[in-house]
Amino acid sequence: MFTDLFNQYNWEETKQSIYSKTASDVDLALHKTGARTLEDFKALISPAAAGHLEQMATLSNQLTQKRFGKTIQMYAPMYLSNECQNICTYCGFSLDNKIKRTTLTDKQILRETEAIKALGFDHVLLVTGEANKVVDVPYFKKALELMRPHFSNISMEVQPLDQGEYEELIPYGLNSVLVYQETYHQEDYKLHHPKGKKSNFYYRLETPDRLGKAGIHKIGLGVLIGLEDWRTDSFFTALHLDYLEKKFWKTKYSISFPRLRPAEGILEPKVIMNDRELAQLICAYRIFNQEIELSISTRENQKFRNNIFKLGITTMSAGSKTNPGGYAVEQESLEQFEIDDKRTPEEVANVLKQNGYEPIWKDWDRSYS
Repeated sequence: MFTDLFNQYNWEETKQSIYSKTASDVDLALHKTGARTLEDFKALISPAAAGHLEQMATLSNQLTQKRFGKTIQMYAPMYLSNECQNICTYCGFSLDNKIKRTTLTDKQILRETEAIKALGFDHVLLVTGEANKVVDVPYFKKALELMRPHFSNISMEVQPLDQGEYEELIPYGLNSVLVYQETYHQEDYKLHHPKGKKSNFYYRLETPDRLGKAGIHKIGLGVLIGLEDWRTDSFFTALHLDYLEKKFWKTKYSISFPRLRPAEGILEPKVIMNDRELAQLICAYRIFNQEIELSISTRENQKFRNNIFKLGITTMSAGSKTNPGGYAVEQESLEQFEIDDKRTPEEVANVLKQNGYEPIWKDWDRSYS
């Protein structure tokens, strides 16, 4: 289990190692001809790499085009429920927030499906709060069963499940699962998750292991940027990715970069990551790993998204609604977080085309399998 490897590392020592990297370490990482190591990744995300951003961006662009071509995979999130049994300091769906709770019925799921299909999407990400008694495995089975005829690729971002539960969902059309650790800093994790099943740090940490054993096609990793030092959290994400790729080598992987956004009743970010730093992190991941899919959401603003897809991003959402039923059923219900890029999918696709990129609405991997 990844837990065994994780426990060999100390947060403060790792942080110090990152911040002690020099410009020479960055140069060595950039000019390597073979595979980059985790020490190289430390150098690429370190403050010392800030002056090398243009060089990193050029290399990241070259590596991305070599592996993925000039294509961007498009997806839309569909929020099925804002019911949640957890208290999380950063989330609009937190149990202690007095909001109207909504869980979509079969009929409402089909209405949302119709609305998302009308926007052009063939890849959907199902999202819920973590409410095991309301949005449970039977509910997920029914939702997948309803939607499978309409989408070529269905991903999920829901509460962590047991290995056997993931195995039950795969035949219903589940392709990918995103599970963000939020932060790998154990003490801060406890502060931000004081109540609910999500407060179990190690159960969440071991979720990708359970996914790998279940045979899920793709696993998505990431942290919520702003809860802790982003460089150290990103190193532990890369450590997790490196471990998983070696153990579950048939599985595909993706990394997302959610920065804390405004929402009902949430905290101010502990750490602010600026746009240059996010660009540095994205380029660092691409240089470290040429196979990984890198995803950017509508949390980010239009100007940033219009430039970052050229530097290493392979997957983008567009026209997103972060509230249950937001596309057709309950358009004014509470969002989980506030999106920034409010353009339509067609508008985003046109920007891609104008820059010589092809928006891909159907998953490139599943299409050939």
